[in-house]
Amino acid sequence: MSALTEYMNAWVAGSPTRIAERVAAGCVITECYGPVYRGRPRIQEWARTWFDAGGIVHSWTLTDHFSTPEREAAQWIFECTWKGERGTFEGATISRHVGGLISELREYETSAPLYDWDGTWH
Repeated sequence: MSALTEYMNAWVAGSPTRIAERVAAGCVITECYGPVYRGRPRIQEWARTWFDAGGIVHSWTLTDHFSTPEREAAQWIFECTWKGERGTFEGATISRHVGGLISELREYETSAPLYDWDGTWH
């Protein structure tokens, strides 16, 4: 397993402690919709707050992934329940690592339904 896949599995397991254990003390996580979480304590607080508010990660499935000792990138399909609504979206993550832990992670989300272009835009 890699640092990123362990981090993703910790979200599926609903474990703020495991999430925090996969990031470096000074880690910075940038979400696709704007929030930036700085440092392991804030990241653990964010995860705990998200789960306490009823968030559930049903699955986080890799569709493509590569890893080096210092970097990882993945494309994925994410399924969760947030504010009582279950949803799925595709996205990607780019991360940097130091000492086997995530030191920086940035998320990107596909924000519209995908379609094969046929000469017109939807």
